Amino acid sequence: MSRAAEERKSRSTSAASRADRAAERRAAIVQAAMDEFIARGFAATRLDDIAKRAEVAKGTIYLHFKDKESMFEELIRTAIVPFVGRLAAPPPVGGSVRDMVEALARMFLQEIAGTRRADLVRLIIAEGPRFPAIADFYYREVVSRGLAAMRTLIQLAITRGEIREPKLVQHPQLMIAPMMVAVIWKSLFEAHAPLDAEAMLQTHLDLIFGPRRPA
Repeated sequence: MSRAAEERKSRSTSAASRADRAAERRAAIVQAAMDEFIARGFAATRLDDIAKRAEVAKGTIYLHFKDKESMFEELIRTAIVPFVGRLAAPPPVGGSVRDMVEALARMFLQEIAGTRRADLVRLIIAEGPRFPAIADFYYREVVSRGLAAMRTLIQLAITRGEIREPKLVQHPQLMIAPMMVAVIWKSLFEAHAPLDAEAMLQTHLDLIFGPRRPA
């Protein structure tokens, strides 16, 4: 290998190494931000605390994020938005809309309602009115996209005859209601009255689609 080629390879390796370290620091900052937001709430979280938890200098944070709001937005993008993207996928060939909604709802219960991601949703509910910018972001990136995808699925179910009430397409919020109830209930009332979210989901879908026929 020529000297010039070796130098190019060395520069390329060095650049890749720097990019890897930057990505690791960014991931550490995001994780620390999530821990701080969940522990303290959005209002009380300070960049100093995030930097300390991430074991980086405060100035390092500004290399990746301009402020606390942009860090929270990154959390939503990485933790919740990918799930919303799955709603836009069409039902599998031969599958019913109910089967897809049921699978998505079960996935939500397992991957969001049953995890720390639910704390982010609860944080939006609790502090969104005081911080309209983060509420607006959550609506744009999560709520509006989720409702649009669910409305499309409802319309398909109506066309197929799976759903008989056409007015449901005007209120897609009803389809996802059990998921939000599960998130709120588990944080407030689970110790008093444990919720069987899976059973609630099945009852809800029976009300919308009709009871499943015996196999």
